[in-house]
Amino acid sequence: MATPKKPLPARIAENKKAQFNYFFEERFEAGMVLEGWEIKAVREGKVQLTDGYVVVRSGELFLIGCLINPLKTASTHVNPEAARTKKLLMHKDEIRRLIGKVEQKGYTLVPINLHWKNGRVKCEIALAKGKAEHDKRDTIKDREGKREVQRALKHRTR
Repeated sequence: MATPKKPLPARIAENKKAQFNYFFEERFEAGMVLEGWEIKAVREGKVQLTDGYVVVRSGELFLIGCLINPLKTASTHVNPEAARTKKLLMHKDEIRRLIGKVEQKGYTLVPINLHWKNGRVKCEIALAKGKAEHDKRDTIKDREGKREVQRALKHRTR
């Protein structure tokens, strides 16, 4: 009798630094071209997206800096490379529109998260504009203010 498969978590990896460093204008979902050993490692959660970024080369999107650490049980005939450049799959017209926006001043493409959708790994990317130093300080101030309010409410209920 076969053992039932456990459901995969929807979110695989998240780029929490991106929200702090960028203002998101638009979000897009892209498929990823992965090798077999990479899928196995992704299922085990061996993914790091923090230093990842998206570049446009000859009309195609590529994810650079996303680390997928190989499992110890990786095949002997495959040489796994953790920081391999991964191709992102999107419709041509979406890519053309993104290229037009990225060529504008200050816009960049940032990977936000990796997630499962219908058994496939998808990468959510955002068209983003970099935050200035004072914007980052405002973000920190807002976050600490919310934390103080939560502490006060929590302390009051005791």
